Amino acid sequence: MSTAGAGLVLDVPVPRGRAHAARVLVTRNPTLAAGCVVLLLLALSAVAAPLWTATDAQQMNPSVRLRPPDAEHPFGTDHFGRDVFARTLYGGRISLRVGLIVALLALTAGTAVGLVSGYYRALDTVVMRVVDGLMAIPSILLALALMALVRASVETVIVALVVPEIPRVVRVVRAQVLSLREHTMVEGARAIGAGTPRVLLFYILPALVAPLIVQGTHICALAILVESYLSFLGAGTPPHIPSWGNIMAEGRAYVQIGVWIILFPGLFLMLTVLSINLIGDGLRDLLKV
Repeated sequence: MSTAGAGLVLDVPVPRGRAHAARVLVTRNPTLAAGCVVLLLLALSAVAAPLWTATDAQQMNPSVRLRPPDAEHPFGTDHFGRDVFARTLYGGRISLRVGLIVALLALTAGTAVGLVSGYYRALDTVVMRVVDGLMAIPSILLALALMALVRASVETVIVALVVPEIPRVVRVVRAQVLSLREHTMVEGARAIGAGTPRVLLFYILPALVAPLIVQGTHICALAILVESYLSFLGAGTPPHIPSWGNIMAEGRAYVQIGVWIILFPGLFLMLTVLSINLIGDGLRDLLKV
C-alpha cells in the first residue's frame, strides 16, 4: 500500500489463520505432530471399536481357532477362535483408560504434596524421606506387591500404578517450588498480604503447568507399559478383560503356530507408547522445559 503525497510504501501485516499456525507448528516440531496423529488414530480405533468391527471380543468359535489373518479376520483368531482384531481394538480402551487416569491422579496428588513440601520447610524433611523410601523400591515390584494384597480389577491396577508415580511428581514439583518461592513475584505477593493458599494457587502453580504436562505424558506411557507387564504376568487386569497384556499372555503358548496373536497387540502397544513419548519430547522442546 503506497501514499500518493509522500511516496512511501507501508507494509501492512497480512492476517494469518489457524491453518498457517498449524503448518508452522508441524514444520518446526514434526515430532509432536507425528505423535499426536498416531495417538489420535489409536484412540479413535479404541473408542470407535464397535464401528470398526461387529464381532464380540469375547465370542468363542472353536471351528476357526488359530486361523491366520484373512479377509474375515484381519488379525487372525486365537486358540479359542476369538477375533484378535476385535480384542486388540477393545484392549486399547483398557490401556488408554489406565494410562490417562494414572497420569491425572499422580499429577494431582504429587502436585499437592510437592507444593506443601517445597513451600513449608518444616514438612520438607519428613515428606522427602517418605518419598525417597518409596522411590527406592522398583515401581514394578511395588505394583506387584499392591496387586497381591487385593482383588484383581482395573481399579486396583490404577491404584497400584498411581502409588509409585506420585513420588516422582513430588520431586519435580518440589524442585520447582524451592526456586519459585524466593522469586520476586512471590515475595511481592506475600508483602501485599496474600495468604499461603493464594500464593500457591495463583503465583506458583501456574509456573508448574509446562513441566507437569511433560511429566504427565511420560507417566501415561509408563502406566500403559507397566499395566501390560502386570497383565502379562497374570497380576494385572482379570483374564476375562481383553487388555493388550492379557491377549499376549494367552497367546504366548501358541507363538510358534500363531504369532499373530502376540504380534498385533504388541504392535499397538508399541505405537501407543512411542506416540505418547514423541508427544512428551515435542512438548518439552516446544515449552522449553
